[in-house]
Amino acid sequence: MTTTHRPPLGDVPRTAVVVVECQEGVLGSTSVLPTLAGPAETMLGPLRSLLDAARAAGVPVVHATYAGPLGGTGAGTAPLWKALAPVTDEWNGSHVGTQVLSQLVRNEDLVLPRHHGLNPAKGTELLPVLRGRGVDTIVLTGVSVNLALPLVAGEATEEGFHVIVPRDAVAGTPVEYAQQALKHTLGMLATLTTVSDLSDHWRGSGH
Repeated sequence: MTTTHRPPLGDVPRTAVVVVECQEGVLGSTSVLPTLAGPAETMLGPLRSLLDAARAAGVPVVHATYAGPLGGTGAGTAPLWKALAPVTDEWNGSHVGTQVLSQLVRNEDLVLPRHHGLNPAKGTELLPVLRGRGVDTIVLTGVSVNLALPLVAGEATEEGFHVIVPRDAVAGTPVEYAQQALKHTLGMLATLTTVSDLSDHWRGSGH
């Protein structure tokens, strides 16, 4: 009986980068979450470098965005929804708030918007689309460490995906909490690494 060796940072042809909610209405000049947009500024440079390295290695880049409730309420019972619903109810696919930050998106990227829920991976196209492309390893980036990223990581691991989180390509608020959440929450769901180590892994793969 033989076993297949899986590299700690994933098999490159079966890897995709998922960028969560790095969009104008979250991190841009029209942010509805300015307390998150501020700390996330330092993440954007490393994240852009990671995405460039991914594309160069043939690793697909997928942007998971929130694009408004399409006329519905879009809101659950979470206090966060109650705070955000009034400022996101008019969002739709053409609203500036739903657009991926221009420095992070390229024509070849996939953009998968959702219209409900706080979890970009629950009841959405994200995981089925990745599985259909032969992906078994998700490099999870973006925002936020507070909520969306742990939800995605939990959902993805329960669905059998391996999850990798580069510490310098994610953000949360306040910064001190984000560091603790990375170590004590995401660290229990994913392999933690850095943009530099991942980029080196991809470059050294020969793909």
